[in-house]
Amino acid sequence: MAKYLLLKHYRGAPGAKNGAPMEEWTPQEITAHIQYMRDWAARLEKTGEYVDGQALLPEGTWVRYDGEGRPPVTDGPFAETKDLIAGWSIVDVDSYERALEVAGELSAAPGKGGAPIHEWLELRPIMNVHFPVDE
Repeated sequence: MAKYLLLKHYRGAPGAKNGAPMEEWTPQEITAHIQYMRDWAARLEKTGEYVDGQALLPEGTWVRYDGEGRPPVTDGPFAETKDLIAGWSIVDVDSYERALEVAGELSAAPGKGGAPIHEWLELRPIMNVHFPVDE
């Protein structure tokens, strides 16, 4: 099994076929989109392939260590809004081909008018490196 991160972007990825911004969707269209993603995750949970996933808000802060005894820096440089990540999912699948398949299924979530979005998702393999946590 190999873990993959699927990233959804607010903007910055190649254009989707049904790429109307969510601000233009009806409440029913948003509900249908979220339900599709819940159903997708539930199907993958049954096969043991779903690890986790969350939607993210567009707000965020960049933080940087600025030296011993100094507070972290929390301003600039900022990412452009088009580069912000809208959400993520982690799957644990048998092969890269299966990762492509489940990403394709997620890309078909409905958008405006109920038609599949056909959005581009970023698929990234997760390194098999663990950071130990003292217990």
